[in-house]
Amino acid sequence: MQDASLLARFLRSTLGMKVLMAVTGVVLFGFLIGHVAGNLLVFAGPAKMDEYARFLKANLGLLWGVRLTLLASVVVHIAAAIRLTKLKADARPVGYASKRPHGSSFASRTMMWSGPVIALFVVYHLLHFTTGHAHHSYPAFAAEKVYDNVVTAFSRPLVSAVYLAAMLAVGLHLAHGVWSMLQTVGLNRPHLEPALRGAAVVLAVLIIGGFIAIPLGVLTGIVGGGAQP
Repeated sequence: MQDASLLARFLRSTLGMKVLMAVTGVVLFGFLIGHVAGNLLVFAGPAKMDEYARFLKANLGLLWGVRLTLLASVVVHIAAAIRLTKLKADARPVGYASKRPHGSSFASRTMMWSGPVIALFVVYHLLHFTTGHAHHSYPAFAAEKVYDNVVTAFSRPLVSAVYLAAMLAVGLHLAHGVWSMLQTVGLNRPHLEPALRGAAVVLAVLIIGGFIAIPLGVLTGIVGGGAQP
């Protein structure tokens, strides 16, 4: 009982919130790697892309296990972020007379707005490619035609622009998130800081570059042969 109480107090503390954000961040980071790897199959053509989609749908236990894990991670991640922000605000009830960034990156200063933007985008993304309600082909949207859905969606410049903007927000969030995670696990040694910050940025660029390549590939005709919706 006492151990449970100590654990509860730890998880409500600033360090506890950072640990929760780091753990859930690792889960979400792993998902992004798997997701972009699967999405990049669009460059291999419709057969490979649709085969990958059929594999996921044929393994509902795996699919829903991933979905529920992601949902739990997102909820905990957001709750921890809100709690951590409140703890920081309570620790300094009187704000700075003049607040200027010292040693902070643009990515870190945009975390509070990039988070909500990403949350809204995730809802749109699910409605767009999972349920099809936001896809322009709805109600004739066919979830099993993944390649066609991607090509016809990103053939619309406005849709591609929305995705590109959202991916930039994800990239900023990811770059600072990876760095914060490394700090939380104790890898924030002064002599390692430049290399770790650089590694976080490189990882973010590689992952977001993969996502961005898809709408750009469609718009340039590399994917789908320049098919129009």
